[in-house]
Amino acid sequence: MSTAVGQERSYRALLRVPGFPRVVASSLLTRTAGQMGAIALVLFALGRYHSPTLAGWVIFLSIFPGTLVSPIAGALLDRHGRRRLIILDYVLACAAFLLIGGLGLLDRLPAPLLLLIAGLQALTAPLSTTGVRTLFPILVPRHLWERANAVDSNLYVVASIFGPALAGALVALGGGALAIMVTGAMSGLAALVLLALHDPETNTATTGRLLRDAWLGLVYVLRNPTLRGLAISISVGNLGNGMVFVALPVLVLSHFHQGPATVGLLFTVMGVAGFFAVTLFGRMRTEGRERQMLGWPQFGFAAALVLIVLAPNLVWVVVALFAMGVLVAPLDIALFTLRQRRTDPAWLGRAFAVSMSLNFSGIPIGSALAGPLLGWSIAGTFLVAAVLVAVSGVIPLVAIPATGDYEPPEQAVKPPQTV
Repeated sequence: MSTAVGQERSYRALLRVPGFPRVVASSLLTRTAGQMGAIALVLFALGRYHSPTLAGWVIFLSIFPGTLVSPIAGALLDRHGRRRLIILDYVLACAAFLLIGGLGLLDRLPAPLLLLIAGLQALTAPLSTTGVRTLFPILVPRHLWERANAVDSNLYVVASIFGPALAGALVALGGGALAIMVTGAMSGLAALVLLALHDPETNTATTGRLLRDAWLGLVYVLRNPTLRGLAISISVGNLGNGMVFVALPVLVLSHFHQGPATVGLLFTVMGVAGFFAVTLFGRMRTEGRERQMLGWPQFGFAAALVLIVLAPNLVWVVVALFAMGVLVAPLDIALFTLRQRRTDPAWLGRAFAVSMSLNFSGIPIGSALAGPLLGWSIAGTFLVAAVLVAVSGVIPLVAIPATGDYEPPEQAVKPPQTV
């Protein structure tokens, strides 16, 4: 594979990597569906049940159960390959969203059942989120990692451009239930695209026991200084981001008296700004600069959140969200690349599953906390989020080592055998 693309450092060479375009296409579909589903669920809960607290809990349960089982998901990915397990999650997500949407259209979806379905579909989510992310360093030669991570980050950006806008439009035209069903259909299509992918073979450290492997993956992350520092920093920042995810729709609907379509367009502004920024930063070498790229953008995020609090009209909110979209580019690329450089390839599935889940754990917790906080003060919720994001900017500078490759398995957690 490396011979086929040589040492050319270009996006054109990246697209010639076998299997990479198919993974990109499938990921774009499912990440757009994820963006649509999250916005649609919030708007559905606000419109149907008129409860910001319920909206926060829906987002919490649609994510957090996956965090709890992520070590097991990582062990399964390392032991049994990635393609089949990724497809399994896409199919189950399709079924769950179609069920929520269908019951919503029939007006047979009480709030407890909505929470139950959201929580159950989250249990398999780490199989796809981690599985796809670990495919990138396996499929792509090392000299193209920055380019691949720029593409990976831009998939989220493109999804954040079209997903919220499409969700807002569908909710405005046909209601939240319809938007949720379209989300499910897109997840099903993503599974079909991935069917023809050849599952790459990898060497994996394993004990032969699933729960033991899962435990060792958790220990590996906690003993790896870089992965541990990333988990602390990103999870704290995501507490604030999770609050904003629920607070922004409430602000737009109640304070500025706009509709669901406006909510979707505002989230889209971040995506448009991020698309160009990620493409630019993806052309830069990140080695040696990762901690600064992880820390300084968070201070900009905090300032943008304060600007939203002070905004006299939606124009200033758009300016703040545009700035946040630009700032996410260096942060994402530094995060993805640093984690790849400092993780033993034999532990990719488990280490990435635990690391990604810990990093992302702040989103559902912040979303759940947003409900009570919004009952107290919308502006206060944004200010609390700004403080958390600012704190997360300090952590990489003090908690992540400046140098050092991945910790060798024999110095961290030595497995009994390697297969």
